[in-house]
Amino acid sequence: MEYLIVAVFFIGYLFITVEHQVKIDKTISALGMAVMCWTILKTADLSVFEVSETGGLISQADKFQGGNPEAIDSMLLHHLGKVAEILFFLIGAMTIVEIIDMHRGFEIIKKMVKTRKKKKLLWVLGIVAFFLSALIDNLTTIIIMITILRKLVPFREERIWYASLLIIAANAGGAWSPIGDVTTTMLWMAGKVSAARLIDYVVLPAVLCFVVPFAIASLMPIFKGRLEIPQMDKTEAYKSSTPILTIGVLAIIFVPVFKSLFHLPPYLGMLFSLATVWFFSELLKPNSELSEEAKPTFSVHKALGRIEHSSILFFLGILLAVAALESTGSLFNFAGTLKQVVPNTNIVVMILGFASAVIDNVPLVAAAIGMFQEGMDASIWHFIAFSAGTGGSLLIIGSAAGVAAMGMEKIDFFWYVKHISWLALLGFLAGSGVLMAIEAIFR
Repeated sequence: MEYLIVAVFFIGYLFITVEHQVKIDKTISALGMAVMCWTILKTADLSVFEVSETGGLISQADKFQGGNPEAIDSMLLHHLGKVAEILFFLIGAMTIVEIIDMHRGFEIIKKMVKTRKKKKLLWVLGIVAFFLSALIDNLTTIIIMITILRKLVPFREERIWYASLLIIAANAGGAWSPIGDVTTTMLWMAGKVSAARLIDYVVLPAVLCFVVPFAIASLMPIFKGRLEIPQMDKTEAYKSSTPILTIGVLAIIFVPVFKSLFHLPPYLGMLFSLATVWFFSELLKPNSELSEEAKPTFSVHKALGRIEHSSILFFLGILLAVAALESTGSLFNFAGTLKQVVPNTNIVVMILGFASAVIDNVPLVAAAIGMFQEGMDASIWHFIAFSAGTGGSLLIIGSAAGVAAMGMEKIDFFWYVKHISWLALLGFLAGSGVLMAIEAIFR
């Protein structure tokens, strides 16, 4: 029956990838896939396991007097809690961005970006995404960058190119920072890497992973010439635009600081940041600049209504389906089998990077922690951090940033495969080669 869950998982993923061909919204496929996987797990009374943070599988049935059925219920609640952390983080980040947009804060950034040259704009946005992702995280970064993109690039046909390349930049930026990606944070908290050595060894490969695709893309016809801006009424900023933009950015940056200070989950920091921005939004409401008709609708409740609820439900379905697969022990066993079949650890880690384009990289990294017993800052951990973080760029569904961009801009899976995946692959291979060379020279 384990194979049936795997089959349902991949059939569900197939329907997500051919969303536009079959005319079935990907959120439907994701939610249906998740429910079916857990239903099979429950009705077949399969054994469920948890991957410990130190590696290894822990049987859950032994913990309960009721046996396996009660263990499955407990695992579902456990994974739902983990998924909820991500969803509440996502809701908080999206709402803050919408509040800034409601106060026309991004008009300030729009005016700061003077260039209309497509190539120069690509590099400016890419560099911002790369470093911003290292400072906060790749998911929040892509939400902010796409919101800015909508102000700068009005035509969707051009915007999806920028958005897709920004996924590569954001994932590469998160790979060299201990707080930039959930997998680097896992390795950091597990004592496998130190912040200083992670940055020392991974920053150059991450830069190459970002620069190589952008350099090649710069030569493409789509990025030649200037952006054509349709004639529209000029949107003037409010007096509250700059204060709210500043408060919103500082509130988002505060999230990793909150986590480091209080050792609480990031979503709590994001919810506190949302409460702070919400408070100042009400305090600085530009009543004198609003028309009588606009005053009743100018509220955070409107901003909440504008967030991508379908994207949030899509996340829910994807993550719960992956959790069902993880609970059977399939992902851990896959990683273990890989180590036995392939003798070279560098190749194993690269394969894990490719696998992270399809499967959530959190259980893969958790399994890798159990597979390898090397000490802190061993070369293998730096390579795992890079590979798991940047390998997700190979497919648009391979990372949280990619899934968010897919939902926000309705980017087609096969369009991404055709136009972006090969660029991401070249960046991934270039970064991997440099990382292996650095480790060989300096070890």
